Amino acid sequence: MKRAAIIGMVLGFACLLYGQQPAPANQNPPAAQSGTATPAPGKRPPQAKTTPEYEAYKAAAANSDPAALEKAADDFAAKYPESELRLLLYKMAMHGYQAANNLDKVIDMGRKVLKLDPDDPEALVGVADVLAERTRDTDIDKDQRLDEAMKFAQRAIETVETDVVVPAGTPQEKIDAYKGFLRSSAYSIIGTLQFNKDKYADAEATFHKSIDAFPAQPDPVVVLRLALALDRQERYPDALTYAGQAAGLTHEDTQAGMVARKECERLAQLSKLPKPPACGASTAAPAENPPAPPK
Repeated sequence: MKRAAIIGMVLGFACLLYGQQPAPANQNPPAAQSGTATPAPGKRPPQAKTTPEYEAYKAAAANSDPAALEKAADDFAAKYPESELRLLLYKMAMHGYQAANNLDKVIDMGRKVLKLDPDDPEALVGVADVLAERTRDTDIDKDQRLDEAMKFAQRAIETVETDVVVPAGTPQEKIDAYKGFLRSSAYSIIGTLQFNKDKYADAEATFHKSIDAFPAQPDPVVVLRLALALDRQERYPDALTYAGQAAGLTHEDTQAGMVARKECERLAQLSKLPKPPACGASTAAPAENPPAPPK
């Protein structure tokens, strides 16, 4: 669910950027529409140096299939090895693979972006999310992957204010929302890594930061993981409150929804408090142990 939210929010903001064609640098950029706010400081959109480069970029970007777009991006990078637009094409391919749930390719494209710009917050969050969620205890390089996920997520928090590419004329509220979403996602990744290392108090604090960074649309998985972190600390009444919030944000037939409702049953018994209404009616005996966090 977290990954789906990342895809939706990233693609929504990306449409603003990719919809504004990066015209050659010797052309004047289009004027901002009247009534739009002045964008906050950030990286300028990449530009083409020549008209042939610009036309080649447009042809590559026209590919909707992520595999075809990746090949077109590689071909473009080989022909224009110094072009700023290489980064744009690889980010577009990364988003395409995110939408297709091809997570290995998300990492591949994200690494290509980070090779060109190590501070790109979208790529940092995208790669860190996959590393944090898809690394298994049996992976030989488990520690390396999780350390990298932590480093990338922490770096994204540092660069989100300065390194988000802001298209001309973007309303300030969209910029603020997108930066808040990226920051929230990065904190979510860090909190998950802390939780998986049994650092429940640290995870609790970090999940609160994730929720506070994007309060307009709290991620139900983050809210549920916060409840589980409190449960592990035996703070059952507080945990029940957040489990109820998570239940209210999810459908009962989703993985997160089922885990949230089972957690409500367990916490209501342990705290001897009534379940929040969002948890629904009792359907099964409460679990003896806290459930595993949902993916």
